[in-house]
Amino acid sequence: MSQNYYDVTKLTFLINSDEESDKNINFARMKVVIDDKIPFIREAAERLFDTVVYRPGSAFTSADVRDADALIVRTRTQCDQTLLAGSKVRFIATATIGYDHLDVPFLQQSGIAWTNCPGCNASSVGQYIRSALLVLKRQSILLPEHATIGVVGVGHVGKAVVKALTSFGCKILRNDPPREELEGTSFASLEEIKAECDIITFHTPLTKSGKYPTYHLANDNFFNTLGKKPVLINAARGAVVDTTALLRALENGNVRAAIIDTWENEPNISLSLLDKVLIGTPHIAGYSADGKTNATRMSLDAVCHFFHIPQKFTITPPPLPTSLLPSNDPEERELQLYDPFRDSQALKAQPQQFEVLRGNYPLRREFWDFGKQR
Repeated sequence: MSQNYYDVTKLTFLINSDEESDKNINFARMKVVIDDKIPFIREAAERLFDTVVYRPGSAFTSADVRDADALIVRTRTQCDQTLLAGSKVRFIATATIGYDHLDVPFLQQSGIAWTNCPGCNASSVGQYIRSALLVLKRQSILLPEHATIGVVGVGHVGKAVVKALTSFGCKILRNDPPREELEGTSFASLEEIKAECDIITFHTPLTKSGKYPTYHLANDNFFNTLGKKPVLINAARGAVVDTTALLRALENGNVRAAIIDTWENEPNISLSLLDKVLIGTPHIAGYSADGKTNATRMSLDAVCHFFHIPQKFTITPPPLPTSLLPSNDPEERELQLYDPFRDSQALKAQPQQFEVLRGNYPLRREFWDFGKQR
Protein backbone atom coordinates (compact mmCIF):
# COMPACT_ATOMS: atom_id res chain seq x y z
CA MET A 1 0.00 0.00 0.00
CA SER A 2 1.25 3.48 -0.82
CA GLN A 3 2.83 5.70 1.82
CA ASN A 4 0.03 8.24 1.73
CA TYR A 5 -2.86 5.81 2.06
CA TYR A 6 -5.21 6.61 4.91
CA ASP A 7 -6.93 3.59 6.50
CA VAL A 8 -10.39 4.89 7.34
CA THR A 9 -11.27 1.69 9.21
CA LYS A 10 -8.50 2.31 11.76
CA LEU A 11 -8.53 6.12 11.75
CA THR A 12 -4.80 6.05 11.12
CA PHE A 13 -3.16 8.18 8.45
CA LEU A 14 0.28 7.26 7.13
CA ILE A 15 1.78 10.62 6.23
CA ASN A 16 4.89 11.73 4.45
CA SER A 17 7.35 13.33 6.84
CA ASP A 18 7.04 16.76 5.25
CA GLU A 19 3.30 16.81 5.96
CA GLU A 20 3.74 16.98 9.73
CA SER A 21 4.35 20.72 9.47
CA ASP A 22 0.94 21.20 7.82
CA LYS A 23 -1.12 20.05 10.80
CA ASN A 24 -1.90 23.53 12.11
CA ILE A 25 -2.95 25.09 8.82
CA ASN A 26 -6.21 27.03 9.15
CA PHE A 27 -8.80 25.44 6.91
CA ALA A 28 -11.48 28.05 7.65
CA ARG A 29 -12.04 28.52 3.93
CA MET A 30 -11.89 24.86 3.07
CA LYS A 31 -13.37 23.79 -0.28
CA VAL A 32 -14.52 20.24 -1.06
CA VAL A 33 -15.75 18.96 -4.43
CA ILE A 34 -18.18 16.04 -4.14
CA ASP A 35 -19.73 13.60 -6.62
CA ASP A 36 -23.35 14.73 -6.83
CA LYS A 37 -24.69 11.18 -6.62
CA ILE A 38 -23.19 10.40 -3.20
CA PRO A 39 -26.28 10.05 -1.02
CA PHE A 40 -27.15 11.55 2.35
CA ILE A 41 -24.08 13.80 2.29
CA ARG A 42 -25.27 17.32 1.58
CA GLU A 43 -26.53 18.49 4.94
CA ALA A 44 -23.47 17.18 6.80
CA ALA A 45 -20.96 18.40 4.19
CA GLU A 46 -22.40 21.89 4.12
CA ARG A 47 -22.14 22.11 7.91
CA LEU A 48 -18.57 20.78 7.97
CA PHE A 49 -16.95 22.61 5.04
CA ASP A 50 -16.97 26.24 4.06
CA THR A 51 -17.44 25.72 0.33
CA VAL A 52 -18.98 22.60 -1.20
CA VAL A 53 -19.30 22.03 -4.95
CA TYR A 54 -21.22 19.10 -6.45
CA ARG A 55 -20.35 17.68 -9.86
CA PRO A 56 -21.39 14.57 -11.82
CA GLY A 57 -18.72 11.96 -11.18
CA SER A 58 -17.69 11.58 -14.82
CA ALA A 59 -17.66 15.35 -15.40
CA PHE A 60 -15.04 16.49 -12.86
CA THR A 61 -12.61 18.87 -14.59
CA SER A 62 -9.25 20.32 -13.64
CA ALA A 63 -10.96 23.72 -13.31
CA ASP A 64 -13.44 22.25 -10.79
CA VAL A 65 -10.71 20.93 -8.51
CA ARG A 66 -7.93 23.49 -9.01
CA ASP A 67 -8.63 25.35 -5.77
CA ALA A 68 -10.20 22.46 -3.83
CA ASP A 69 -8.65 21.10 -0.64
CA ALA A 70 -10.35 17.69 -0.88
CA LEU A 71 -12.46 15.55 -3.19
CA ILE A 72 -15.10 12.96 -2.31
CA VAL A 73 -15.63 10.76 -5.35
CA ARG A 74 -16.94 7.44 -6.65
CA THR A 75 -15.67 5.14 -9.37
CA ARG A 76 -16.66 7.43 -12.24
CA THR A 77 -14.02 10.06 -11.40
CA GLN A 78 -10.55 9.27 -12.71
CA CYS A 79 -8.22 10.85 -10.18
CA ASP A 80 -5.02 11.19 -12.16
CA GLN A 81 -2.56 13.73 -13.49
CA THR A 82 -5.03 15.04 -16.07
CA LEU A 83 -7.48 15.99 -13.35
CA LEU A 84 -5.14 16.95 -10.52
CA ALA A 85 -1.95 18.46 -11.92
CA GLY A 86 -1.49 21.99 -10.59
CA SER A 87 -4.36 21.70 -8.12
CA LYS A 88 -4.16 22.31 -4.37
CA VAL A 89 -5.97 19.05 -3.57
CA ARG A 90 -4.40 17.38 -0.53
CA PHE A 91 -6.86 14.58 0.18
CA ILE A 92 -9.21 12.29 -1.80
CA ALA A 93 -11.85 10.05 -0.28
CA THR A 94 -13.55 7.58 -2.60
CA ALA A 95 -16.86 6.40 -1.19
CA THR A 96 -16.26 2.95 -2.66
CA ILE A 97 -14.45 -0.25 -1.80
CA GLY A 98 -12.53 -0.34 -5.08
CA TYR A 99 -9.94 2.28 -5.96
CA ASP A 100 -8.71 1.37 -9.44
CA HIS A 101 -10.00 4.81 -10.57
CA LEU A 102 -7.29 6.41 -8.43
CA ASP A 103 -3.84 6.74 -9.98
CA VAL A 104 -2.07 5.74 -6.78
CA PRO A 105 1.51 6.23 -8.04
CA PHE A 106 0.65 9.76 -9.19
CA LEU A 107 -1.08 10.56 -5.91
CA GLN A 108 1.91 9.31 -3.96
CA GLN A 109 4.33 11.28 -6.11
CA SER A 110 2.21 14.41 -5.69
CA GLY A 111 1.79 14.07 -1.92
CA ILE A 112 -1.99 13.69 -2.19
CA ALA A 113 -3.35 11.44 0.54
CA TRP A 114 -6.30 9.18 -0.17
CA THR A 115 -8.64 6.63 1.29
CA ASN A 116 -11.23 4.17 0.12
CA CYS A 117 -14.05 2.69 2.25
CA PRO A 118 -13.23 -1.00 2.71
CA GLY A 119 -16.23 -3.06 3.72
CA CYS A 120 -18.70 -0.18 3.52
CA ASN A 121 -21.19 -2.01 1.33
CA ALA A 122 -20.10 -5.60 1.92
CA SER A 123 -23.34 -6.69 3.57
CA SER A 124 -25.29 -5.02 0.75
CA VAL A 125 -23.47 -7.20 -1.79
CA GLY A 126 -24.18 -10.18 0.45
CA GLN A 127 -27.87 -9.30 0.26
CA TYR A 128 -27.65 -9.00 -3.55
CA ILE A 129 -26.07 -12.45 -3.94
CA ARG A 130 -28.48 -14.10 -1.52
CA SER A 131 -31.51 -12.54 -3.22
CA ALA A 132 -30.17 -13.56 -6.64
CA LEU A 133 -29.97 -17.16 -5.43
CA LEU A 134 -33.57 -16.94 -4.22
CA VAL A 135 -34.49 -15.87 -7.76
CA LEU A 136 -32.66 -18.94 -9.11
CA LYS A 137 -34.72 -21.07 -6.75
CA ARG A 138 -38.01 -19.45 -7.71
CA GLN A 139 -37.30 -19.94 -11.38
CA SER A 140 -36.45 -23.62 -10.78
CA ILE A 141 -32.93 -23.16 -12.14
CA LEU A 142 -31.09 -24.31 -9.04
CA LEU A 143 -31.71 -24.95 -5.34
CA PRO A 144 -29.12 -23.01 -3.31
CA GLU A 145 -29.43 -25.40 -0.36
CA HIS A 146 -28.28 -28.29 -2.56
CA ALA A 147 -25.53 -26.38 -4.35
CA THR A 148 -21.79 -26.12 -3.95
CA ILE A 149 -20.92 -22.44 -4.15
CA GLY A 150 -17.48 -21.05 -4.94
CA VAL A 151 -16.67 -17.59 -3.62
CA VAL A 152 -13.66 -16.19 -5.48
CA GLY A 153 -12.16 -13.37 -3.42
CA VAL A 154 -12.83 -13.45 0.31
CA GLY A 155 -11.97 -9.98 1.52
CA HIS A 156 -14.53 -7.70 3.17
CA VAL A 157 -17.17 -8.39 0.52
CA GLY A 158 -16.43 -12.07 0.04
CA LYS A 159 -16.68 -12.66 3.78
CA ALA A 160 -20.07 -10.94 3.85
CA VAL A 161 -21.22 -13.08 0.93
CA VAL A 162 -20.15 -16.26 2.74
CA LYS A 163 -22.04 -15.07 5.83
CA ALA A 164 -25.16 -14.31 3.80
CA LEU A 165 -25.14 -17.74 2.16
CA THR A 166 -24.33 -19.84 5.21
CA SER A 167 -27.92 -20.22 6.36
CA PHE A 168 -28.79 -21.98 3.09
CA GLY A 169 -26.84 -24.93 4.48
CA CYS A 170 -24.94 -25.27 1.22
CA LYS A 171 -21.31 -26.23 0.74
CA ILE A 172 -19.14 -23.15 0.27
CA LEU A 173 -15.61 -23.19 -1.16
CA ARG A 174 -13.51 -20.06 -0.64
CA ASN A 175 -10.75 -19.04 -3.04
CA ASP A 176 -8.33 -16.26 -2.17
CA PRO A 177 -4.67 -16.88 -3.09
CA PRO A 178 -3.25 -13.82 -1.26
CA ARG A 179 -5.05 -14.80 1.95
CA GLU A 180 -4.13 -18.45 1.49
CA GLU A 181 -0.48 -17.44 1.20
CA LEU A 182 -0.71 -15.62 4.53
CA GLU A 183 -3.06 -17.92 6.42
CA GLY A 184 -2.55 -21.37 4.91
CA THR A 185 -5.48 -23.74 5.27
CA SER A 186 -9.23 -23.61 4.58
CA PHE A 187 -9.03 -22.21 1.06
CA ALA A 188 -9.78 -23.95 -2.25
CA SER A 189 -7.80 -23.61 -5.44
CA LEU A 190 -9.40 -22.16 -8.54
CA GLU A 191 -9.14 -25.64 -10.07
CA GLU A 192 -11.26 -27.02 -7.23
CA ILE A 193 -13.77 -24.22 -7.69
CA LYS A 194 -14.03 -24.98 -11.41
CA ALA A 195 -14.39 -28.71 -10.82
CA GLU A 196 -16.94 -28.76 -8.00
CA CYS A 197 -19.11 -25.67 -7.98
CA ASP A 198 -22.69 -25.19 -9.16
CA ILE A 199 -22.42 -21.45 -8.58
CA ILE A 200 -19.26 -19.34 -8.90
CA THR A 201 -19.37 -15.77 -7.63
CA PHE A 202 -16.53 -13.25 -8.04
CA HIS A 203 -15.62 -10.66 -5.40
CA THR A 204 -12.00 -9.79 -6.16
CA PRO A 205 -10.42 -6.41 -6.81
CA LEU A 206 -9.31 -5.72 -10.38
CA THR A 207 -5.55 -6.08 -10.78
CA LYS A 208 -3.48 -6.43 -13.96
CA SER A 209 -0.09 -7.06 -12.38
CA GLY A 210 1.46 -8.66 -9.35
CA LYS A 211 1.49 -12.27 -8.29
CA TYR A 212 -2.25 -12.81 -8.57
CA PRO A 213 -3.72 -10.66 -11.37
CA THR A 214 -7.50 -10.80 -11.70
CA TYR A 215 -7.98 -9.10 -15.06
CA HIS A 216 -9.95 -11.58 -17.23
CA LEU A 217 -9.60 -14.22 -14.54
CA ALA A 218 -12.70 -15.83 -16.06
CA ASN A 219 -11.46 -16.24 -19.63
CA ASP A 220 -11.84 -18.86 -22.37
CA ASN A 221 -9.54 -21.28 -20.57
CA PHE A 222 -11.55 -20.85 -17.36
CA PHE A 223 -14.86 -21.56 -19.07
CA ASN A 224 -13.53 -24.44 -21.19
CA THR A 225 -12.21 -26.29 -18.13
CA LEU A 226 -15.30 -26.14 -15.92
CA GLY A 227 -16.31 -29.44 -14.36
CA LYS A 228 -20.00 -28.55 -14.19
CA LYS A 229 -22.27 -26.08 -15.96
CA PRO A 230 -22.41 -23.46 -13.18
CA VAL A 231 -24.25 -20.23 -12.69
CA LEU A 232 -21.68 -17.44 -12.90
CA ILE A 233 -22.02 -14.23 -10.88
CA ASN A 234 -19.86 -11.13 -11.21
CA ALA A 235 -20.31 -8.42 -8.59
CA ALA A 236 -16.60 -7.56 -8.40
CA ARG A 237 -15.23 -5.52 -11.29
CA GLY A 238 -16.42 -5.91 -14.86
CA ALA A 239 -13.06 -6.87 -16.35
CA VAL A 240 -12.57 -9.77 -13.93
CA VAL A 241 -14.78 -11.62 -16.44
CA ASP A 242 -13.92 -11.58 -20.14
CA THR A 243 -17.18 -10.54 -21.83
CA THR A 244 -16.49 -12.29 -25.12
CA ALA A 245 -15.49 -15.50 -23.38
CA LEU A 246 -18.60 -15.45 -21.20
CA LEU A 247 -20.80 -14.94 -24.25
CA ARG A 248 -19.24 -18.01 -25.85
CA ALA A 249 -19.69 -20.01 -22.63
CA LEU A 250 -23.37 -19.09 -22.47
CA GLU A 251 -23.85 -19.94 -26.13
CA ASN A 252 -22.15 -23.34 -25.93
CA GLY A 253 -23.71 -24.25 -22.58
CA ASN A 254 -20.55 -24.30 -20.47
CA VAL A 255 -22.31 -21.79 -18.20
CA ARG A 256 -25.92 -22.47 -17.24
CA ALA A 257 -26.84 -18.87 -16.46
CA ALA A 258 -25.14 -15.59 -15.62
CA ILE A 259 -25.90 -12.88 -13.09
CA ILE A 260 -23.91 -9.73 -13.88
CA ASP A 261 -23.80 -6.53 -11.86
CA THR A 262 -20.39 -5.24 -12.95
CA TRP A 263 -19.55 -4.92 -16.64
CA GLU A 264 -16.61 -4.24 -18.87
CA ASN A 265 -16.67 -0.74 -20.39
CA GLU A 266 -19.39 0.65 -18.13
CA PRO A 267 -21.65 2.39 -18.90
CA ASN A 268 -21.27 1.22 -22.51
CA ILE A 269 -22.03 -2.38 -21.68
CA SER A 270 -22.37 -5.33 -24.04
CA LEU A 271 -25.99 -5.47 -25.17
CA SER A 272 -25.43 -9.02 -26.41
CA LEU A 273 -24.40 -10.09 -22.92
CA LEU A 274 -27.24 -8.17 -21.29
CA ASP A 275 -29.67 -10.00 -23.55
CA LYS A 276 -28.30 -13.40 -22.50
CA VAL A 277 -27.90 -13.00 -18.74
CA LEU A 278 -30.59 -14.12 -16.33
CA ILE A 279 -30.07 -11.03 -14.16
CA GLY A 280 -28.24 -7.93 -15.36
CA THR A 281 -28.05 -4.90 -13.08
CA PRO A 282 -26.33 -1.49 -13.38
CA HIS A 283 -23.50 -1.92 -10.84
CA ILE A 284 -25.79 -1.56 -7.84
CA ALA A 285 -25.09 -4.70 -5.78
CA GLY A 286 -23.66 -2.53 -3.02
CA TYR A 287 -26.34 0.14 -3.28
CA SER A 288 -28.48 -0.55 -0.25
CA ALA A 289 -29.22 2.60 1.72
CA ASP A 290 -27.36 0.96 4.62
CA GLY A 291 -24.21 0.46 2.51
CA LYS A 292 -24.44 3.97 1.05
CA THR A 293 -24.77 5.42 4.54
CA ASN A 294 -21.64 3.58 5.65
CA ALA A 295 -19.65 4.85 2.66
CA THR A 296 -20.78 8.45 3.10
CA ARG A 297 -20.05 8.43 6.82
CA MET A 298 -16.62 6.81 6.36
CA SER A 299 -15.68 9.36 3.66
CA LEU A 300 -16.68 12.33 5.79
CA ASP A 301 -14.93 10.83 8.83
CA ALA A 302 -11.75 10.51 6.79
CA VAL A 303 -11.81 14.09 5.51
CA CYS A 304 -12.54 15.44 8.99
CA HIS A 305 -9.79 13.37 10.56
CA PHE A 306 -7.22 14.41 7.98
CA PHE A 307 -7.99 18.12 8.28
CA HIS A 308 -8.60 18.04 12.07
CA ILE A 309 -12.24 19.08 11.80
CA PRO A 310 -14.59 18.15 14.67
CA GLN A 311 -16.73 15.25 13.48
CA LYS A 312 -20.11 16.60 14.49
CA PHE A 313 -22.58 14.93 12.18
CA THR A 314 -24.85 11.91 11.99
CA ILE A 315 -26.06 10.09 8.89
CA THR A 316 -28.82 7.49 8.95
CA PRO A 317 -30.64 5.82 6.07
CA PRO A 318 -34.31 6.60 5.45
CA PRO A 319 -36.88 4.19 6.89
CA LEU A 320 -38.91 1.83 4.76
CA PRO A 321 -42.32 3.11 3.73
CA THR A 322 -45.02 2.26 6.26
CA SER A 323 -47.11 0.81 3.45
CA LEU A 324 -44.60 -2.02 2.96
CA LEU A 325 -45.74 -4.87 5.20
CA PRO A 326 -43.50 -7.92 5.68
CA SER A 327 -44.76 -11.24 4.36
CA ASN A 328 -45.11 -14.20 6.67
CA ASP A 329 -43.01 -16.27 4.23
CA PRO A 330 -39.29 -15.81 5.07
CA GLU A 331 -38.04 -15.99 1.48
CA GLU A 332 -40.75 -13.67 0.20
CA ARG A 333 -39.90 -11.29 3.03
CA GLU A 334 -36.29 -11.14 1.84
CA LEU A 335 -37.35 -10.50 -1.75
CA GLN A 336 -39.70 -7.75 -0.56
CA LEU A 337 -36.65 -5.98 0.80
CA TYR A 338 -34.69 -6.60 -2.38
CA ASP A 339 -35.47 -8.46 -5.60
CA PRO A 340 -32.64 -8.02 -8.14
CA PHE A 341 -34.95 -9.17 -10.92
CA ARG A 342 -36.70 -5.79 -10.74
CA ASP A 343 -33.42 -3.96 -11.34
CA SER A 344 -32.66 -6.36 -14.18
CA GLN A 345 -35.96 -5.70 -15.89
CA ALA A 346 -35.37 -1.96 -15.68
CA LEU A 347 -31.89 -2.22 -17.23
CA LYS A 348 -32.98 -4.60 -19.99
CA ALA A 349 -35.83 -2.24 -20.88
CA GLN A 350 -33.51 0.79 -21.09
CA PRO A 351 -29.83 -0.22 -21.28
CA GLN A 352 -28.89 3.25 -22.50
CA GLN A 353 -30.04 4.52 -19.09
CA PHE A 354 -27.32 2.58 -17.20
CA GLU A 355 -25.96 5.67 -15.45
CA VAL A 356 -29.39 7.12 -14.80
CA LEU A 357 -30.60 3.89 -13.19
CA ARG A 358 -27.44 3.75 -11.12
CA GLY A 359 -27.45 7.40 -10.13
CA ASN A 360 -31.15 7.57 -9.23
CA TYR A 361 -31.44 4.30 -7.39
CA PRO A 362 -34.60 3.73 -5.30
CA LEU A 363 -34.56 3.14 -1.56
CA ARG A 364 -33.35 -0.33 -0.64
CA ARG A 365 -32.86 -1.48 2.93
CA GLU A 366 -31.11 -4.59 4.18
CA PHE A 367 -33.26 -5.12 7.27
CA TRP A 368 -36.84 -4.69 8.35
CA ASP A 369 -35.83 -3.30 11.71
CA PHE A 370 -32.92 -0.96 12.46
CA GLY A 371 -29.98 -2.78 14.02
CA LYS A 372 -31.45 -6.23 13.48
CA GLN A 373 -30.05 -8.71 11.02
CA ARG A 374 -32.04 -11.16 8.94
